Amino acid sequence: MGLDGSFVWVEFIQFSMYYLTYRFQFQSNSWPSPCKKLIELLKYSEMEIQEILQIIQKTESPLKKQLLMVALLTRLLKTMNQPAPVIIGGCALSYYSREVYFTSDIDLAYANREALDSALKSIGFKKEGRYWVHEGLKLAVEAPTSSLPGEESPVEVVELGEELQCSVIGIEDLVVDRLNAFKHWKSEIDGEMVELLIRRYRDDLDWSYLEKKTKLPENDTLPEFLELKKKVGL
Repeated sequence: MGLDGSFVWVEFIQFSMYYLTYRFQFQSNSWPSPCKKLIELLKYSEMEIQEILQIIQKTESPLKKQLLMVALLTRLLKTMNQPAPVIIGGCALSYYSREVYFTSDIDLAYANREALDSALKSIGFKKEGRYWVHEGLKLAVEAPTSSLPGEESPVEVVELGEELQCSVIGIEDLVVDRLNAFKHWKSEIDGEMVELLIRRYRDDLDWSYLEKKTKLPENDTLPEFLELKKKVGL
């Protein structure tokens, strides 16, 4: 998997498919059961690393493939007495939107880059620019930030099987992140995705947490947040 023309082409296809899927699901208001129930539990506790890699290779769902890879990385880092990485960015958006949106790469928040690099290298990833790429699995991993925004930032733990789990940025912090992209990067897609997430998770979101975070100077997205709340009837 190259990171030049092929990545641009993949992203173009992704956005095209996103619009088709998003329009159908969003307008039909048809949603499956909660995210965690979409992930089939697998018994990996006694599997060797190569066996798990073979399972990842055969997995058709792009999201499930990515989650399994992060779960494997989490296990490898645990053997080094290191904390779990946290999925952020487009991959997290894919998880919460149930693959209405998806991306070809995995963004992680992780502080110990040396440990993460070692884990990635041990299972066949190679460094290409800012990405770690696995040609055989067609996966790319990047750690663009060392931590989540704020010590109180919640995470969601996705159970994929015995001793196999991964962590995803909390839905509220993902909403704030996408609001920032909508306002400061003029990303209309992110604005639509925030609206979709608010509609879907309206009964589960921590509204006081969201208002507090959108008020912060580094975000400055409270007006946009309140406008979206109004738009969805809240």
